[in-house]
Amino acid sequence: MRFLETFALGPTIDSAFSLFVAFILGTLVGAEREYRQRSAGLRTNTLVAVGAAAFVDLAQRIAGDAESVRVISYVVSGIGFLGAGVIMKDGANVRGLNTAATLWCSAAIGACAGSDMMAEAVLVTLFVLAGNTLLRPLVARIERAPVDEATMEARFELRAMTDPEHLAAVRRALILRLNAANYPVGDIEVTERGDDVMEVTAVLVSTAVVVAELERVTSEIAALPGVTDASWERSTLE
Repeated sequence: MRFLETFALGPTIDSAFSLFVAFILGTLVGAEREYRQRSAGLRTNTLVAVGAAAFVDLAQRIAGDAESVRVISYVVSGIGFLGAGVIMKDGANVRGLNTAATLWCSAAIGACAGSDMMAEAVLVTLFVLAGNTLLRPLVARIERAPVDEATMEARFELRAMTDPEHLAAVRRALILRLNAANYPVGDIEVTERGDDVMEVTAVLVSTAVVVAELERVTSEIAALPGVTDASWERSTLE
């Protein structure tokens, strides 16, 4: 039996200790996520930590430290696919980024444990728990702070609806009026919205704007001949 040839009590105990440490530390991280009712909770974070520890420990026992380093790089990229599964886009909002980052950190904990770096595994666990708990009051305070529209950087788009006859003039007016207001246009898009209805969209270069000035430019565009509607919208930069 191949098992009798490869079995060694000392290395097996070492592997068991690595997996045990990964299990305990992954459970600590997962318990905090489960308490917060996150999609990736107790079992997921524990399994990620144990799995990463098992792969790294296996590579280390078979081929040594050099091979375990290569396996760690595979673990990092593999966890990226798992993290993508918990990220969901809901309209303009993206949810699950923190959960995916926590899974990534759980894999780091397991990789440390699998490499027999127990102190480092504990340190990573403490920092992950601190990031998910101690920083919450700071995040809440920042989110409650009033937003200064003049300093906030975002993606701004100004749209105008017109007919094909006035398309060129409206397009030119959009660029000229925005440049005159010191809001350079990064891109200009023309979309056909139906019979004799064209939409011209001016995308501003990433910048901060004064809302009153953008409203003024929009009003001027709306008053142009052939323009049936003009509006602008803002989306936060990712």
